[in-house]
Amino acid sequence: MEFFYEHEADGIYTRHIREENADGSGYTTHIHDRCEIYYFIDGDAGYLVEGTEYRMKRGSLLVMRPGEVHRAKLLTNGIYERYAVNFPISFFDDIDPERRLMRLYTDRALGEGNMYEKPEMEGLLEQLCSEHPDEYDRRIAAHRVLIDILSRLDDEFRERTEGRSRAKSRKSSASEKMLKYVNGHIFDELSVSVLAEKFYMSRSQVGRIFKQSTGASPWEYITAKRLIAAREMLGEGTSAGEAAEKCGFGDYSSFYRAYVKRYGESPRK
Repeated sequence: MEFFYEHEADGIYTRHIREENADGSGYTTHIHDRCEIYYFIDGDAGYLVEGTEYRMKRGSLLVMRPGEVHRAKLLTNGIYERYAVNFPISFFDDIDPERRLMRLYTDRALGEGNMYEKPEMEGLLEQLCSEHPDEYDRRIAAHRVLIDILSRLDDEFRERTEGRSRAKSRKSSASEKMLKYVNGHIFDELSVSVLAEKFYMSRSQVGRIFKQSTGASPWEYITAKRLIAAREMLGEGTSAGEAAEKCGFGDYSSFYRAYVKRYGESPRK
């Protein structure tokens, strides 16, 4: 049987999903403006994050920060079960103003170090994605569980960081170099032609590398990144026209159409 639990309150969006006959058709490349914790329970799947593909098994946990492109990949049809939690990166600013618990999101390169093997956290996520007597009890449980999860992950993240600083650097692949360049110039003039010239490739090669690495076309990827940045600017009080210009949109009408398509509301709203 299929099972679906979903709840959203206080900026925390939690769900527990089990599908018996999943075929992968609905799992498209997407991007959030909140942090995500994804925990894999059952199925035959991989996960693509900014050009890095992870093979999932029970207990595999992924973290994705705002603006990090990702997509599930079902390798065979059938059962697919997971937990997922999204929350604002500022969620614990009252108790953690230096955002030390957010380092595993912010202090790493895109598509690197997303995965942790944490089967012991299944019980914590079960608590988070379960019924509670009332909203007050749910709120307390959510704060307690998320702090526990993030604290444990931060311990391992710090160990990894120390290990990486001692390790030798490796040669980057073509896709890694291209994604790094795009993210470093996301508001500049970017197109398939520009990337093809920059990396001495054909336009078809550029498109193929993006599709294989991110599950999206170059323009889909660039547009999603720009919209995330624009939405953050709007939340800080920047006008819609100024946000569109700063984020690399050639004209306001194209920005408006893309924004409404993604968020279902106008930028000014």
